[in-house]
Amino acid sequence: MSKKILGIELGSTRIKSVLIDERGTVLSTGIFEWENTLVDGLWSYSLEDAERGVRESYSQLVKNYGQAIENFDAIGVSAMMHGYLAFDKYGKQLVPFRTWRNTNTGEAAQKLSELFSFNVPLRWSVSQYYQSFLDGMEHVKNVAHLTTLAGYIHFKLTGQNVLGADDASGMFPLDGRDYNGQMLAKLNALIGRDFKELLPKVLLAGENAGTLTEEGALFLDPTGTLKAGAICCPPEGDMGTGMVATNSVLPKTANISSGTAANCTVVLEKPLKNYYKEIDIVSTPDGFPAALIHTNNCTTEINEWVNLFSEVVELCGLNIGKGQLFEKLFNKSLESDEKVGKLTGYNYLAGEPLAGTKNGAPLILRPSDGHLSLANFMQMHIYSAISALALGMDILKSEGVKMESVMAHGGFYKTPFVGQNATSAVLGAPVTVMETAGEGGAYGIALLAGYALTKGLSLPDYLNKIFADAGKKTVSANECEKAKFANFIAAYKRCLPVERLASEVR
Repeated sequence: MSKKILGIELGSTRIKSVLIDERGTVLSTGIFEWENTLVDGLWSYSLEDAERGVRESYSQLVKNYGQAIENFDAIGVSAMMHGYLAFDKYGKQLVPFRTWRNTNTGEAAQKLSELFSFNVPLRWSVSQYYQSFLDGMEHVKNVAHLTTLAGYIHFKLTGQNVLGADDASGMFPLDGRDYNGQMLAKLNALIGRDFKELLPKVLLAGENAGTLTEEGALFLDPTGTLKAGAICCPPEGDMGTGMVATNSVLPKTANISSGTAANCTVVLEKPLKNYYKEIDIVSTPDGFPAALIHTNNCTTEINEWVNLFSEVVELCGLNIGKGQLFEKLFNKSLESDEKVGKLTGYNYLAGEPLAGTKNGAPLILRPSDGHLSLANFMQMHIYSAISALALGMDILKSEGVKMESVMAHGGFYKTPFVGQNATSAVLGAPVTVMETAGEGGAYGIALLAGYALTKGLSLPDYLNKIFADAGKKTVSANECEKAKFANFIAAYKRCLPVERLASEVR
């Protein structure tokens, strides 16, 4: 009999439940949509909404499955990483959940980064806690327990206060399979208490993270149909589940997500020699360090221009669907010349930290001897969408970081070949898109739950087995494409002072 494995991920706009079997085949899904809100000037989600969303997405999954579910073999929970969930010794929430979006922790993040000689981003849990400490907030003295959103739901299901390595690495820096002891000692001296006592226990993929309790079963399924006993894998963060869903957990592998924003995570062979504010260091679910490059902008500016072209099409009395228009325009870029008409563009609808801009200011530049054509215009936008990533990649290249393969997913890759080819030129490695990548982090955590049932295999070997027959397409940019992008990015870097000025005077 096939096994039933449940994965649940709480994303920024939807909560998704996925049911798979031991081969990784998706059997059913359920979705609940939600949004963050401003509470006292900070971005938040209520835990009541999180609990309701988990139950409703699960209920929809059961409905779509077409029959009652009494037992699962394994369950996994993941969620957006970082943020601040603080509880007292009685389990009472002390302040509203502060999400990864908040940027009120500048002083704390800077001081901690300097103290540790390690980049501590604004959104990390330790930044939120230390900022509250610096601000003298009343609740700090009562904090007995910190966790993440995934850790909170996992606790509701199992009663276990644990986290997977990736999710834990977004709370406090790791050193292999546990929190970094030297950094903890430095922080403890500042705050006058043992910070590790506040943190969940760190577990690696495949380790015992508890089982579904009777209370947890009733929490997930208030009808009482679901029974206790399912094995639960360590709760994970969305970066880790993204690595798993794209089979990118080995050193020298990477995964890139390109949509509204772009993220590139590269699994490292060894720690970086220096720390950089542009590079976050997180962990794979099985404990390897990974470098994360994040851009605030990717495809939104392209979408705006396609909307404009769509208006022109309608003005001419034609009826062309938006999807078809995207595909035609993306494919037109393949006719661009070797200098992309000397066009340079910046897609910064929001400030781009990698480029040193605080405010959004989309900008297109061209010299008087440039060649403005539709092909060059589209190629400029396609390169621009992922050029900020190239700024971060320069740092990794200076550190000698190698990439042998890149798995890609996101709207940027809907048109075959074009986005992959550009990304391969940017990253200097073959870029692969898998058919299963669209299932997202809920699929990734379901696979980690399945791994908890597996004996005798490493996580990479398990994933290679799961993805052995997965449909995929790989593109490697040729030398002409690499030279074209090298010419474009050189002009992009030269003109950055103009973009920075535009962002200041907008």
